[in-house]
Amino acid sequence: MRTLDVSVVTPDGPVFEGTAEMVSSKAKSGELGVLPGHIPLVAPLTISAVRVKQDGKTQYVAVSGGFIEVRPEKVTILAQAAELADEIEVNRAEAAKERAERRLAETNQSDLDQARAEYALRRAINRLDVAKHR
Repeated sequence: MRTLDVSVVTPDGPVFEGTAEMVSSKAKSGELGVLPGHIPLVAPLTISAVRVKQDGKTQYVAVSGGFIEVRPEKVTILAQAAELADEIEVNRAEAAKERAERRLAETNQSDLDQARAEYALRRAINRLDVAKHR
């Protein structure tokens, strides 16, 4: 079976390097499934899970936005932050979710603070969802 080379990279370095039969991610324009031989494209990603199918198993990576670059035999994901499901510290993600919810409950905050709290909440929820796929 043909495979793709897959890299998930953050400013701190690589999070995932390997081969895959298929990569699924959520771009801003919708769900994107990539198989070997896919046409080249670049798309912005949302805060979501990237699913990497290898040898009949699916590995999950939580990404906080970024971009996906697809070439016929290679997928590169450049993310602001990314974590493998096995490496997510659930206690920290739950604490981040609670902090974000508290910030959102405050009524005397600027639009910027509101947007940051919403972003932090979406990110924490995504990390918790991905952590369930250990």
